[in-house]
Amino acid sequence: MSPQPLSEQVVKHRESNDVRALPVLPVRDTVLFPHAVLPLTVGRESSVQLINSLGEDKTIVVVAQREARVDNPQASDLYTVGTSAVVHKVVKMPNQSLFVFAEGLERVRLGEFTQLTPFMRARVNPIPEAAPQQSSEIEALQRNVLTLFQQIVAGSPTLSDELSTVAMNIDEPGRLVDFIASSLPSLSTPDKQDVLETLDIRARLQKINQHLAKELEVQQLRNKIQSEVQDRVQQTQREYYLREQMKAIQKELGEQDEGQRDVEDLRKKIEEAGMPDEVKKEALKELGRLARMSPMAADYSLTRNYVEWLAVLPWSKTSGVEIEIPKAKEILDADHYDLEKVKDRILDYLSVRRLKPSMKGPILCFVGPPGVGKTSLGKSIARALGRKFVRLSLGGVHDEAEIRGHRRTYIGALPGQIIQGIRRAETKDPVFMLDEIDKVGRDFRGDPASALLEALDPEQNSTFRDNYLDVTFDLSKVLFITTANMLDPVAEPLRDRMEIIELQGYSEEEKLHIANRYLIPRQTEENGIAADQIEFPEQAIRYIIRHYTREAGVRSLERTIGTICRKQARRIAEGKTEKLVVTQDVIQEFLGGIKIRTEGEIEERTKRPGVAVGLAWTPSGGDILFVEANAMKGKGGFTMTGQIGQVMQESMQAALTWVRSNAAELGIDEGFFADHDIHMHVPAGAIPKDGPSAGVTMATTLVSLLSGHHVRPLTAMTGEITLSGNVLPVGGIKEKVLAAKRAGVTTVILPAENKMNVDEDLTKEQIEGLDIHYVKTIEEALAVSLPAVAQSVKTKEFLTEPSQESPKEKDKKETPPVHPVHEPAAAHDRVVRAEA
Repeated sequence: MSPQPLSEQVVKHRESNDVRALPVLPVRDTVLFPHAVLPLTVGRESSVQLINSLGEDKTIVVVAQREARVDNPQASDLYTVGTSAVVHKVVKMPNQSLFVFAEGLERVRLGEFTQLTPFMRARVNPIPEAAPQQSSEIEALQRNVLTLFQQIVAGSPTLSDELSTVAMNIDEPGRLVDFIASSLPSLSTPDKQDVLETLDIRARLQKINQHLAKELEVQQLRNKIQSEVQDRVQQTQREYYLREQMKAIQKELGEQDEGQRDVEDLRKKIEEAGMPDEVKKEALKELGRLARMSPMAADYSLTRNYVEWLAVLPWSKTSGVEIEIPKAKEILDADHYDLEKVKDRILDYLSVRRLKPSMKGPILCFVGPPGVGKTSLGKSIARALGRKFVRLSLGGVHDEAEIRGHRRTYIGALPGQIIQGIRRAETKDPVFMLDEIDKVGRDFRGDPASALLEALDPEQNSTFRDNYLDVTFDLSKVLFITTANMLDPVAEPLRDRMEIIELQGYSEEEKLHIANRYLIPRQTEENGIAADQIEFPEQAIRYIIRHYTREAGVRSLERTIGTICRKQARRIAEGKTEKLVVTQDVIQEFLGGIKIRTEGEIEERTKRPGVAVGLAWTPSGGDILFVEANAMKGKGGFTMTGQIGQVMQESMQAALTWVRSNAAELGIDEGFFADHDIHMHVPAGAIPKDGPSAGVTMATTLVSLLSGHHVRPLTAMTGEITLSGNVLPVGGIKEKVLAAKRAGVTTVILPAENKMNVDEDLTKEQIEGLDIHYVKTIEEALAVSLPAVAQSVKTKEFLTEPSQESPKEKDKKETPPVHPVHEPAAAHDRVVRAEA
């Protein structure tokens, strides 16, 4: 049948609609618009039967499904508005499906379904196309829609340019909207159905206008993204081609590119580094991998960094400077006052090294209070040896990898601080200072102190293996120096590997020399003051040392001198240019009232019985320690206070036991202990105290309390006691003696076995003005500290001669019990009467 004009088809279709129902063809994801030709693939059995049942009348109704997933749609699954269409051509496909070309005629609304099987048939009501009223708004919308559509077609690679031409030839606005909606592939099925169901031409134009505007924006953004990606790809390809061309040109010219030049430079460094054969083999192996890598490879920079670390380490480079021993001694003396033990050890090391150049470097550990010059001494040693100085602070280090490095597999991995320090020094034999080794931390990341065991062992550090390098490095030529304020926190295996050198605190005379030679010149220079603008007399410096600083080192002294220099700098800036002579009045004006009272403090506090002065060692040097005792009516209790540790409590108990067991010889009423309580207290209760060295002081305090005689003025003592009355040696003698001298003590009582420490550690200037007594028993100590007791008791019964009583009589006497800590002993009422 030859195709009829469209108007005749529509008329015929409308006439037929009045006579009978039309077959309904459900379609998925497709909306057929009037005047549009749409190819449809028909595969469902019911739809195939529908097409095959068509006779001469090829008219059907094409309706979209609401849900495309429904395979056997019912009447409720279809939209109510569809399009009547004429089937022009049917093509059978090999898979038994049909390919149908249908042309849309007009909008129709589905009415009653007259048949549901084998295919659906329904009565339809045509929806006539309303002719719009011509207005400027309709015309403007039509033009805008046409323009947007043309822009979309022009910018889309999938839409044919013929669509723009067809759209330009459509005058009717409704038909234009239907054409555009059917031509846009990006318009969703619900949106197309919405346009199909919109009968008002103006509303239909507005809806399609919104869709076109959105589509144009998305298309422009997509084109922009695609353009940027394409530009990047083209740039990468362009660089690749240029790089390949450059390689070819360099090859023709006999030149090398940058990557090859880097490889050759590294190869040259490896050859010149003097590596051991094993290390050189590993370095060349990694260099070969690097040469085969592309610079764009992910591992290129990692491998290059590793090879560079191997190449730049000083495998065979030494300082190569031989320093004469007299010159080294001159350098050490110029930088530091005193410290003879340390200087002698360094000069001994230099002497042995001259006789045996291949000797291993010692592992020294400087232990001393803050401010005595441990760190600066390391710099001075490096200068005296003519070597580079490297310092690593271990304070707060928690990670073992800080010492031994990370594995290369980690991102940002680096060698440990020891290898990094060797690289900075650029020699294999620097002076390497590990500062604050007693403050190394420990947590889940490992124990750095354990990692130091290998580095600080002369028998092992010649094959030190860093985790990053994974090859051995010889540290045996490095002079390791560690510093610590106290050795208690340092692990025993680590302490065993080091040679301990103790640096004691400074005496007043030493501080005076240090201030004149080092501190005052340095502070005047740092504060911009000329030497002729300020003068520190000797008396002024002594006044500052005694009344404004109490320390083993000189840091606080230097800060105080710096404060005075800054005050003078301010006076000069204000126009007062006259020379400042520092006097006591000037010091008090600049620094305020005196901070530490030493004169008269000991005399004032020891005027009453039951107070004695002991000597204590602290991490910051030595200090004096007051021990007080008092008695009151009670039931034989013994109280100990002052935040004292277990060892010190046991010393108090031992002192009380000895006094009670010797009460008769000391002239003390033995019945006093039963009805009196004794309280011993160590002032400065906020400071923890422990140790056995105050035993002599406690016994003296108890004897003074119970005898009613005060201790000899300006007397201090130290020593551990036993229940039999012996005085045992203690440590920290130099610090304690210097603390006594700083406090104005004139008489010092020490254990006899500590005489050797005094002779070795203290100079004549340091003990000048001190009357030192060495005792073996408590009786000898009491003869010095409590001469009144010695005079009041017969000599034959006390001190020198043994008791005249027979052994039997002694056995008959009641032996005073040794009370434990939880059952204290008692005291004597004669002291109460004396104090009253």
